[in-house]
Amino acid sequence: MTEKLILIDGNSLAFRAFYALPLLSNRAGIHTNAVYGFTLLLEKILKDEAPTHFLVAFDAGKTTFRHSTYGDYKGGRQKTPPELSEQFPLIRKLVDAYHIKHYELENYEADDIIGTLAREATEKKMQTIIITGDRDLTQLVNDSVSVYYTKKGVTDIDHYTPEFVHAQYGFGPDKIIDLKGLMGDKSDNIPGVPGIGEKTAVKLLLEYGTVEEVISHLDEIKGKKLHENLTTYQADALMSKQLATIEVHAPIEIHLEDVKLSAESNDDKIELFKELEFKQMLDQMDTAPVIEQKALELTDQFDAIDLTGATSLFIDCFKDNYLVNEILPIAVTDGEKIFVTSSDELPDALVAYLEGPDQKNVFDAKKTAVLLKRLGVNVQNIHFDVMLASYLLDPSKTIVDVAETAALHGMVMPNNEQIFGKGAKMAIPDRKTLFDYFGRQAMTIHQLTDIMKKELENNEQLKLHDELELPLSLVLAEMEYRGITVDRQALIDMQGELKARIDELMNRIYELAGHEFNINSPKQLGVILFEELGLPAAKKTKTGYSTAVDVLEGLRTKHDIIPAILDYRQLAKLQSTYVEGLQKMIAEDGKIHTRFNQVLAQTGRLSSVEPNLQNIPIRLEEGRKIRKAFTASKPGWVIFAADYSQIELRVLAHITEDKSMMEAFNHGIDIHTKTAMEVFDVEKDEVDADMRRQAKAVNFGIVYGISDYGLSQSLGISRPAAARFIDNYLTSFPNVKQYMDDIILEAKRDGYVSTLLNRRRYIPDINARNFNTRGFAERTAMNTPIQGSAADIIKLAMVNYAREVKNTDFKAELLLQVHDELIFEVPEEEIEAFSLFVKDIMEHALELNVPLLVESNYGQSWYEAK
Repeated sequence: MTEKLILIDGNSLAFRAFYALPLLSNRAGIHTNAVYGFTLLLEKILKDEAPTHFLVAFDAGKTTFRHSTYGDYKGGRQKTPPELSEQFPLIRKLVDAYHIKHYELENYEADDIIGTLAREATEKKMQTIIITGDRDLTQLVNDSVSVYYTKKGVTDIDHYTPEFVHAQYGFGPDKIIDLKGLMGDKSDNIPGVPGIGEKTAVKLLLEYGTVEEVISHLDEIKGKKLHENLTTYQADALMSKQLATIEVHAPIEIHLEDVKLSAESNDDKIELFKELEFKQMLDQMDTAPVIEQKALELTDQFDAIDLTGATSLFIDCFKDNYLVNEILPIAVTDGEKIFVTSSDELPDALVAYLEGPDQKNVFDAKKTAVLLKRLGVNVQNIHFDVMLASYLLDPSKTIVDVAETAALHGMVMPNNEQIFGKGAKMAIPDRKTLFDYFGRQAMTIHQLTDIMKKELENNEQLKLHDELELPLSLVLAEMEYRGITVDRQALIDMQGELKARIDELMNRIYELAGHEFNINSPKQLGVILFEELGLPAAKKTKTGYSTAVDVLEGLRTKHDIIPAILDYRQLAKLQSTYVEGLQKMIAEDGKIHTRFNQVLAQTGRLSSVEPNLQNIPIRLEEGRKIRKAFTASKPGWVIFAADYSQIELRVLAHITEDKSMMEAFNHGIDIHTKTAMEVFDVEKDEVDADMRRQAKAVNFGIVYGISDYGLSQSLGISRPAAARFIDNYLTSFPNVKQYMDDIILEAKRDGYVSTLLNRRRYIPDINARNFNTRGFAERTAMNTPIQGSAADIIKLAMVNYAREVKNTDFKAELLLQVHDELIFEVPEEEIEAFSLFVKDIMEHALELNVPLLVESNYGQSWYEAK
């Protein structure tokens, strides 16, 4: 086998890759574009050149022996961007993963290392390829050494051979240092001779051969200015030639036998590509675990199957609202055999397995439990949920199906949309395709379980999965299946009342405008407000004036028409989205079965969809009245609501251990009054309603990183006054300020922040150069541990409640979770004892160094319970 040496100029190529590719980052916020470009280059070189020897040379530092000759050598270079600097350790790690040697030497440049090894290789007549983005190295070209010069991108290359150099300049590679001596090199701050560019330098060298010969024939040089500059700067020319000359006898401690490529293993590369999230590279390496083509057993054979030892289960129904009953294939695997059946005829063996003691791994435990419950099956012993695991590992990733979860781990398989279509084109495929697909889903879940368990363990998040999210998913399944009773007639009555109010507002708006128009048309509304009524407008765009809510809120006091329009908009939305919309969502059982999304919010909070019961507007009385339609399902029962009081501020007090804040909560002092006392430096009896209002605004705003501008808008005060208020607050609660500083540093260091229960949120923009982007990331870092811990606490309360209520005689049932509130329906005779039971569970869900406080109420409807 012919020996071939590859020498890469590491620093040069890193810069080339960084500027050739857009900024990329992984979920931890570490920039990866230079590493990715370097990877592309390594892959191309290894494939195209098949080298036997390989070295990547790096610069050891900013100072080299050339600086003793010329102190300004390489002076004036821009500072390396931090987004690139942080990638150099990763590039070295990348080279190690490829089992390629890398080397650097104090007081010397990468060029000198390359030059010395290239000389050794030439002496042994070994074919050598140098890869660089710096033309200086072309001086090393000879019959056995060629230079691959990367241009705009890392894989866009010119091949410098002796013939190429001669064709370009008219002389050989040995004259490159003379060329640099005359024309200099701006990139390295090599001065050369003023006024001499490449064209003139080439002409002189073709005539005289070297810098020394040009100087010795000064009397023959024509052109007054050229002669003058060569005479004045001849010493600079000689020095520049010396600076440009690569040292080929550097005292390196590495030689050709040390850079021989060893047998390549992909393991290190796979691990690094996963860390850096180079999905395309993983796909190309075909790292996906093989999903074997197993013979799939059909329904009529299912009764005879022994399911002992089966571990993974997959079930779905292809509809957005999975409460619609459809053909429901169910797939089970033990990693060796895959069994698939369909829900129209569940065999006894399968039901026994589903309800039996065997541990089961699934994708979406909540959906699995609800779907099976609709078939009369109470699934037991769900042990692991790869959907929840994926969410915990990175909550920023949207999780749609098994295929997307698998793709994050290098597995390639068809997704739901590819098999069943989308929207109106959705259709159930033939039985064989369907069963084969579901079998693959079950097998993939089986393979992902061990992988994701280890990842959770490495993140110290397995407990979060096992003891919180998984049991919670089954609590939510019960809530979804149970639903909440809704009085349709109450909504119909409300619809009539709202219509009358909306009509009244419309007539008022027409009266104030002077004529009728389409209030729902931003274009027509803009003309009315900013042309006919002459209100101050933002700059007009091609589409007209902006009539967004924030614009109108800024004009609220300018004209009576503005508050009327804002009220009209709110009531119109209430009417269409909730009063009318909720009626369409009432099922045959008279209930609404909202779905709780456990894997959406990056803070860990739950959300609800179809319909969203967490977003019913309650700032207007008309919005609050919508809750009157939500009632208990049985006569003699009531709706009971238990709500955490100021939970986020209590979590803030716990995390910061701020003495003033802890004192307020531990002694039952109103926190907003306490804040007003501290900030305004007054006694308790001197705090008026306005002081408390301002204190409340900054208390709740501070954990969201509120700015002086934001506070000024919220309180209607000047920006300087708001800034003083925030400064006074942070002075009064010094541990809060310390927390804000510390959590930002933690996010910058780790790329993520964590809640009290170790829920992570990755914040990739925390090191962004853009001020606004970085500022938002910093506010996210401050808020997430607070809001996320509050979310964890109410989730814990739900899990603890579901476990403890089984040991009581209470008939009460949990219906909804809305923000910091739990909604139950309870027999009225149980209410006194039950309220104490729930209060105890919620207040002790997680022990903090300040008490949690729960407030509760009950009534005939959700409205009365508030």
